[in-house]
This record gives sequence, C-alpha cells and structure tokens, in this order.
Amino acid sequence: MKADVPATAMGDIAFNLLIFFVILARANDDSHLKWNPAEAQNLEGSKGAKVTVVIDIEGKIYLNSQQKSETELADAIGDELGDATAGNRVVYLKIDKNVTAPRFEPVIEAISQAGGELIHILNENHNTPPPPQPAVTAAAPASP
Repeated sequence: MKADVPATAMGDIAFNLLIFFVILARANDDSHLKWNPAEAQNLEGSKGAKVTVVIDIEGKIYLNSQQKSETELADAIGDELGDATAGNRVVYLKIDKNVTAPRFEPVIEAISQAGGELIHILNENHNTPPPPQPAVTAAAPASP
C-alpha cells in the first residue's frame, strides 16, 4: 500500500511558510525611517546584526524600528541581545549625517552599557578624490 501526501496539504504548508517568512522579514525592516548616512572611504563590510539602532533626520531614536527614549535604550538593547556570546552581540548604528554629538553620544553609551558590539553604518563615498600621494623625485645620475 502506497501512502501519498495530499497536494492540498502541501499547498497549505507552503502558504504558512510564506506568511511566516514575510512576517519575520518585516520585523526588522527600518526602510521607512528617514536618515542620511555619513560618508567615508575604504569601508569594510560587516556580518548581520541582531539589533539595529537608527537616529533619523528628526533626531528620534529607533531600536529595530520601534521608537525608544534614551533612558530605555540600554535595557531594550540588552533584552534584544539576550545571552548572545561575544561576536554575536553586533549592533548596527545608523545616524543621520546632520545629527550632532550631544544626540548620538548617549546612544553609543547605551549600546556599550548593554554589551553590544557597535558597527556604525556609513555610505562609501566614491566621488571624493583619494588623498594626495607624496611626491617622488628622481635623483640625478652620478657623473663618472
């Protein structure tokens, strides 16, 4: 006797998985937040992070797309990181380029207090010319 899985059950399973991954993907989506990243040259890539903190154009602080105050940020980051081991406690920090130090320094301190490993997200600037290289002068050949 041969047992087959009904085709309708497979469709239901696929649909449930699709809904699960769509909801999971939207959980950490911060694409609706408006921020202009600072720019730099020679940037390194980074692996994924469990936590993302954004300071937007208006100076509002968001933790994984949820608005937070400075006072509750350290505890909230600690809760998100949980018992993650070193190397797995990465926190992405996205700061609008016009936000001043008095606004973002407490956020950096909160990430540190929570034990997060800070990675600042920047845009690589390809339009800025590279720094000038020192000039090399050739010595005149010695006469015989």
